[in-house]
Amino acid sequence: MTQDRATGALPSAHEPGDALQTGGTTGIIGYRLRRAQLSVFQKFLSIFDSLKLRPADYSVLVLIADNPGRKQTEIAEVLDIKRANFVTLVHGLEERGLVERIPSSADKRANALHLTEEGETFLAHARQVHEAMEQELIDRLGGEGERAQLLALLDRLT
Repeated sequence: MTQDRATGALPSAHEPGDALQTGGTTGIIGYRLRRAQLSVFQKFLSIFDSLKLRPADYSVLVLIADNPGRKQTEIAEVLDIKRANFVTLVHGLEERGLVERIPSSADKRANALHLTEEGETFLAHARQVHEAMEQELIDRLGGEGERAQLLALLDRLT
């Protein structure tokens, strides 16, 4: 390419106002999945900011509520969270009064996780907030049938 002698600029390969060509990225499955994930996470973060709740925190609370008394390692494995990170996460939930660790009756070296009364109340409210967000996403997809189809397709990738 030849530079303009007066300005030193290279000539443009496009005209002003031409649309940026994005097909080289937007047609990639991983790219589109990541964009969708970022969009959903940003929505989650903005909605749950007032509750000071991150997606991982919410998932842990839901799993503990649905599986009271399970060991920390079991919950961490399901969510694919490293042990050290999980201990820190649970400690934060414990400091907020939402979770309690009780030595396991089956294995004294392990802790069984339970929601506190405050944790149960907090999660009930968080679930309502999440259900409203989830319904908005379902509506954007076009309904329950499309939601089921999306989940089935995602399952095929995992």
